[in-house]
Parts: sequence; structure tokens; C-alpha cells
Amino acid sequence: MKNVTIYTDGACSINPGPGGYGAVLFYKGNKKEVSCGYRLTTNNRMELLAVIRGLEMLKEPCIVDLYSDSKYVIDAINKKWVYGWEKQKWQKSPTEKRINYDLWIRLLELLKIHQVNFIWVKGHAGNVYNERCDFLATQAVRGKGLLTDEHYESSS
Repeated sequence: MKNVTIYTDGACSINPGPGGYGAVLFYKGNKKEVSCGYRLTTNNRMELLAVIRGLEMLKEPCIVDLYSDSKYVIDAINKKWVYGWEKQKWQKSPTEKRINYDLWIRLLELLKIHQVNFIWVKGHAGNVYNERCDFLATQAVRGKGLLTDEHYESSS
């Protein structure tokens, strides 16, 4: 399997509000960037979507070192919280679904394909690629033609 490195970041100008994500992928000296903006979303949704979109860019199963400054994402995976949420069928209570379950489901499907090592990196601390992802995400927020984050908007 190929070894790939991915850096990700999500951003919101206000939370909730306009948001975006950025990801930078590296494989054998090649670099690919992806970003997108949404008119109404949350920072945590964008952090998750950055990870998902980065992994979705891979065309075959890979071994991935994935860097994120999101403790929400990193801890949910590394501390295995997300697997407990899945066992509870994404229910936070009998009448309430867990926030962002739609994205967690997508991410868990990707983790069945790829071997991913989730690594936390401190945000806004001079890491070149984390800073690049932040730039991509914030530029996406400012872009024209922001998309609709349908799941967020239908649940609010």
C-alpha cells in the first residue's frame, strides 16, 4: 500500500456561520490541495469534512499519516469515543441524535479502506502545512458560491 501524508483544517468565520475546509495531500514528492466553503455550518463539521475529503481523494487503499489541529477529531478516533457513539446508533439521548453523526459515518467507512494514523498538531504554531490548510479553509469561507451544508441546515 502507498504511504500518504495528509494535513487538514476547518474554519468558520463565526460558529455557526460561513465555514470551509482545506486539506493538503503528499505522496512521493507530489502535492495536491483541496478546499471548499459552505454558507452555514460549524467549525467541527469543517474539521471533520477536511479529514473526509482528504481521504476521499485517495484512489486506492493507503497507509496515511493524517495531521489535524482538531482535538475533537483526533480524540474521538484515538480515544475510540466514536466507536461507542456508533454502538449507541448515534443517539445522544432517546430523542436526540449525536451532532455530526452523518460525517462520522462517512469517516468510519473510509477507515475501513485506509490505515490511518491520526496525529494532533498544534494549530497556529508555525507548522507550514497546518498553516497552509488554515489558509485554504479561510479562503474557501471568503469565496463566491458557498455550498449548502444540507445536513447541518436541516437539523438546525
